Amino acid sequence: MGMSVTISTAKSDDAENILKLQYLCYQTEAELYGDYSIEPLTQTLETLRAELDGGTVLVARLGDEIVGSVRGAVDDDGTARIGKLIVHPRMQRHGLGGRLLRALEERLADESEAKRYRLATGHRSEIGLRLYRKLGYTQIGTAEHVSRRLSMVTLEKSASVYAASA
Repeated sequence: MGMSVTISTAKSDDAENILKLQYLCYQTEAELYGDYSIEPLTQTLETLRAELDGGTVLVARLGDEIVGSVRGAVDDDGTARIGKLIVHPRMQRHGLGGRLLRALEERLADESEAKRYRLATGHRSEIGLRLYRKLGYTQIGTAEHVSRRLSMVTLEKSASVYAASA
């Protein structure tokens, strides 16, 4: 019998492994946009540790190995900003990204006054866009031009789904 993937809160000593996985996972995005200077590939361990301290970071583990992660924090206005949903390439296309995102939404709904969930992805990131739409996110506004090759699409959904079930 194989091991199952568990989702839990990241610990401070997970930071280095999360950063390594992030670097691996964003290679395809960098290739897609022809830009290896995107923020997920230039983030420092120090700034990742600050995110661990200042928000909610979940990890997916297969045994002791971190195979996925997602981060979120709720602003004063009730907007839960979700970022850097990553899943190890060998674990993709098995529903783990959706499980991580739903777990983070539920956690943020339980721990805060989240009114809405908001995330952003590149305009050519079809797999991510398809996942977010499947989970109820809709595009708000127009795509934000970041560079000559990259525009970010912002998507949002109401947090009332979790409030109603609480």
